[in-house]
Amino acid sequence: MPLDLARHPCFNADARHHFGRVHLPVAPACNVQCNFCNRKYDCANESRPGVTSVVLSPEQALEYLNQIAAGNPRLSVVGIAGPGDPMANPDQTMSTLRLVRTQYPDMLLCLATNGLNLSPFVPELAELKISHVTLTVNAVDPLVSEKIYAWIRDGRRPLRGLDAALLLFDRQVEAIKALKAHGIAVKINTILIPGVNDHHVADVAEFTATLGADIFNLIPLLPVQDTPFAHLTPPPSAQVADLRRQAGAFLPQMSHCARCRADAAGLLAESTPPATLTLLRQIAQGPLKPREVRPYVAVASQEGVLVNQHLGEASEWWIFGPAADANTPPDAASAPATFALIDRRPAPSPGGGANRWLELGRTLKDCRALLCSGAGENPRTVLSQMGVRVIMTETLIEEALTNLYQGQEIRIPVRQFKCGPGSCSGSATGCG
Repeated sequence: MPLDLARHPCFNADARHHFGRVHLPVAPACNVQCNFCNRKYDCANESRPGVTSVVLSPEQALEYLNQIAAGNPRLSVVGIAGPGDPMANPDQTMSTLRLVRTQYPDMLLCLATNGLNLSPFVPELAELKISHVTLTVNAVDPLVSEKIYAWIRDGRRPLRGLDAALLLFDRQVEAIKALKAHGIAVKINTILIPGVNDHHVADVAEFTATLGADIFNLIPLLPVQDTPFAHLTPPPSAQVADLRRQAGAFLPQMSHCARCRADAAGLLAESTPPATLTLLRQIAQGPLKPREVRPYVAVASQEGVLVNQHLGEASEWWIFGPAADANTPPDAASAPATFALIDRRPAPSPGGGANRWLELGRTLKDCRALLCSGAGENPRTVLSQMGVRVIMTETLIEEALTNLYQGQEIRIPVRQFKCGPGSCSGSATGCG
């Protein structure tokens, strides 16, 4: 058995008892809506794909990996499996893989994807020595496939029904061929959905085998609340065993799948240790680029006591930090007791599109986060790339800062803003 397979717990059943894996949850968006998937539910005791407690930036993911890899010789695999689709988030995914490969030249790297947007990245994946890729292929007959997906999104183009099924099939075939041409092992995941594709499992295994797939993993449906397939009953174990036997005529079978979460860590047969989950959450609430020195937090506030302004409405930013960082005592009327008002900085003038947010990012280069009551997608994306995490909340500044500096999540309801074309042009209507 090749050494890579010998150390990969998903591709080698024996390895699961000796080698662990960690999934880095850096890919929140998905380009396919499966009728069995709802990613909004999360419980620490729930293990299924598409679920994570937090999402990390690439730099946070590396810091997390550094800390759990220290002194853990059983960690052999780093994977990206969502919580969305890795290749629907190519910037985050590829940046993370580059960082990990640079620091861990001998670590096995893998990812799990639906394959819709995979092919363009296969050459670089091969350069990064990605050894294994899992593709979820639930059908190879578009007439079956169209029953499984509500829609797919190809770039900005949404597709439904048979058109969506045909495009997904073509892209998956293209992706498997590209992976095999570059010497990358391919595992096929198929969700067994009673009454939908249970008659079709062997066909999927047979067809993907002709493309060069290496192993097949049949995963029984786990019905999820508020999905079109929520009413279905999980397939009985006897049916699963029989279909694995049929598929086994074409591909080796994986029968020890743990339905890993997008933030799973450790051995397949064990739950993620509580200390690891705590570490994951703490890093997610810290600076987007943990190695940068960013001691302060910017706040959109009308009076310096509450977080109560939309990002696009703020005419200035209140800069807070630990009280010990202040040159003068904090203003008791506008600063919490344990934090000091460090500075007040003017906001960039309205207009200018992305340049406005680039200017704001430079203004806040010493800030790890920005607190506001609302923000559009454009500024959130630009600022996150510059290392500033945008947190939308409405609460006392002191409470938010306390949670933030202690690595705790801020879960405070916010007002709903409608951002769109024409916003952030001085009308205080948002920041599209």
